[in-house]
Amino acid sequence: MNPTLAAVVLSLFSSVAYASAAVAQERLAARSAGSETGTLGLLAQGAWWWSVTLNASAALLHVAALKYGTLTLVQPLGALTLVAAVPLGARLAGRRVSAVEWRGTALTLTGLAALLVTASGTAPDEVLSLPQALAVAGTTAAVIGVLARGARPGLRHATASGFASGVASALTQTVTVAATDRSDSPFSAQVVVVALLVAAFAAGGLLLSQTAYQGGLGAPLAVVTLANPLAAAAIGLSLLGERLQGGAAGLLLALAGASVAAWGVVTLSRSTPEPAVVPAVAHLEGLADDDHPVAAVLALEPNGAVYEPSLVPRQSDSGHLTSL
Repeated sequence: MNPTLAAVVLSLFSSVAYASAAVAQERLAARSAGSETGTLGLLAQGAWWWSVTLNASAALLHVAALKYGTLTLVQPLGALTLVAAVPLGARLAGRRVSAVEWRGTALTLTGLAALLVTASGTAPDEVLSLPQALAVAGTTAAVIGVLARGARPGLRHATASGFASGVASALTQTVTVAATDRSDSPFSAQVVVVALLVAAFAAGGLLLSQTAYQGGLGAPLAVVTLANPLAAAAIGLSLLGERLQGGAAGLLLALAGASVAAWGVVTLSRSTPEPAVVPAVAHLEGLADDDHPVAAVLALEPNGAVYEPSLVPRQSDSGHLTSL
């Protein structure tokens, strides 16, 4: 199979798995909101473990995609998680996809298509050397430290989360390519050290995103989704020899595609689904929990869910990382 096609297909399945896990986790969080057992009670539910399995599967698919596709190709495709969440969230909420959501989906897909044309290429074969990986890690850690100063959540934390996750993906590609290269040991010092850096930045990205989302999900979600591929593409283009196809025209097309995709991501992350109408009798009989609509990973401000306060997705310990 063509490496570019393989990377796109794997990224698509990864995004669907991430979106499905987010929907499941939000629904479980909504159901357990008033439960005395709280988060610990989720461990006894098979649905929670199913969402963990989906997250793990999505992460593995993303790693496989990085084996076949460049960072400039694979990372922007992470926005497909939002696109996949639209019909999934709408179906479980018992409503139709809104016009705003259709517009955001169309813009995102159009922009990603343009990026696909310019970023397609052969499977990656270059990796970061150990000094390069350490330099990238040190620089990123310093930037994250500046952005994450202060306990008050905000877009700075979201930007830091996106950078951490994007760098984690770049380092993951180095581990994947180096570990599968038969010319060297899969447990060389380079692979082991970079793998530890991946774990550190992936965990850091998750914690930073949880902090950012405390102030509302809409804008932070868009910033995380956009900062992730920006950081990964910067590493790919500057250190891994990745190039856009088509010369100057290809660069202009890529910039236009990135702008359109960003517009679509912002539209999706700021869209507020219309609340499902729940009969008053259901509330009186205590049945509302069973029919609780799910907003998936679509963005809602904390004060935006007038009819259903628990629509705001809650972050859990098994939340996925964006694309690594």
